[in-house]
Amino acid sequence: MLSTPHRPSPATRTGPADPPQDGAGSREARARAGRRGQLIAGFALCAALLMALHAQIPNGVGQLGSLFETFLPWAGLSVPVLLTFAAVRRSRIAAVAVIAPAVVWGSLFHGVVADKSSEGGDLIVVTHNVDEANPDPEGTGRALARSGAHVLALEELSSKSTPTYERALAEAYPYHSVHLGIGLWSTYPLRRVEPVPIMPWTRAVRATVDTPQGPVAVFAAHLASVRVTSLGFATARRNEAGRNLAEAVRAEQLPRVIVMGDFNGTNEDTALSPLTSQLRSAHSEAGAGFGLTWPASFPVVRIDQILVRGVSPASSWSLPATGSDHLPIAASLRL
Repeated sequence: MLSTPHRPSPATRTGPADPPQDGAGSREARARAGRRGQLIAGFALCAALLMALHAQIPNGVGQLGSLFETFLPWAGLSVPVLLTFAAVRRSRIAAVAVIAPAVVWGSLFHGVVADKSSEGGDLIVVTHNVDEANPDPEGTGRALARSGAHVLALEELSSKSTPTYERALAEAYPYHSVHLGIGLWSTYPLRRVEPVPIMPWTRAVRATVDTPQGPVAVFAAHLASVRVTSLGFATARRNEAGRNLAEAVRAEQLPRVIVMGDFNGTNEDTALSPLTSQLRSAHSEAGAGFGLTWPASFPVVRIDQILVRGVSPASSWSLPATGSDHLPIAASLRL
């Protein structure tokens, strides 16, 4: 009797499986990945626009413009963060978009990072917020006496600590004057020393320094403090003090002017432009890096400034930390 060959049923058939079909699930996964890449790209473009248009960020609500500009250099950290997310998501669109904030940050700060210092200079100036709560004013005074500065501007002097600084600096600086927390010490004669009422109480001093190259007007100032609160960035008193100081500097008759001190604000903060627009930053022209000054333990912002008009900065640098919460800064100037 003939028998038919056995054929395996479909359930027991062996052999290579059919290739998987491109289903709705895989298409949805790719769509989600694409949306994630677009989201990262959107954040990158927003970061680029914020940095590029930082001067147009309004201060009407919580002084957000000043707050962003105070920490503007740190906005560059968005680049490696976004690039990491782009790599994790394997998104080419996001990776390309991160180029935008990188380019904007580079255009803003590439000149700051470079070392622009040079040799020489006729006058070395130092400014330092010595901190009322400084536990070692004597050590701070000795360090400043060794700084090599021709002119020292000290801010936040207390009635208790001022005699200590006067003793520590007496030998190196035969000329000095102190007005309500602001002091000037000089190796050259000081004249026409007078307080500048930038606030209801004096927080600035103006003096003529008679250098071998001729007279120089020197302003030492401490603008009002700012606070970050639940309502935003409180800068109204500081901004008013800055405008008052700007008026005094604008009225100065001597062609060579130095303005230095604790401004509680950065050069990028457009709220201080009435002052900074008529002067040049010694560090921007002759420094290296960002020159951050506060807090001294881990500086994140440069709120201490040396600004000039009618003189040329040769170099600018920070001095070692003292007992203060600020770093002292110095500049060598060509008169």
